Amino acid sequence: MATIEEGRADEPVHCEWWGASDRAPIADGRSSRLHRHRGDYRWEGVQPEPYKAPSEDWAATLRMVLVGQSAEPLDFQLRYFELEPGGFTSLEKHEHAHVVIVVRGKGTVIAGSQCWRVGFLDTVYIAPLTPHQLLNAGDEPFGFFCIVDAVRDRPQSLSPSELRRLLAIPRVREALRVPRTESEREGEPGHGST
Repeated sequence: MATIEEGRADEPVHCEWWGASDRAPIADGRSSRLHRHRGDYRWEGVQPEPYKAPSEDWAATLRMVLVGQSAEPLDFQLRYFELEPGGFTSLEKHEHAHVVIVVRGKGTVIAGSQCWRVGFLDTVYIAPLTPHQLLNAGDEPFGFFCIVDAVRDRPQSLSPSELRRLLAIPRVREALRVPRTESEREGEPGHGST
């Protein structure tokens, strides 16, 4: 039998929990489970899925829910997001908070008037109703765990005045990715009447 001291992760470590009175094993009956890491930031039993329905608001982003989507008695979800080079999440806000823990690559996090470069194990708290966006700032995938409330509100778009205020901040304006407006598209060749 492997022990923790031997450091052999390929063999199970047997941990026994005995009750004080009868020394019988205690079963929790709550469907405990393991999502074993398969390498390359993928886990057994967890399927990558699109971040959201396709739109211009985001690009090259996958989402995986590790815990909190299978009727677990939890108040939170643990999700893993991965942004390919050039990828970004939508610019949005919510009534719930986020905790983001970077585990792969480098990225940029916009949270209100803040714009941070982040890397391995940097941890970001995004307060409720704070406009935010995460972007891949490197040449390799940018991956992070995101912890949110299990029951939460839907994403909210920013108002035009909120977007103008963000775009007035130079470091935010340089990093931010937002869809072009209809008036911006009208000036493009091949758009509108000829």
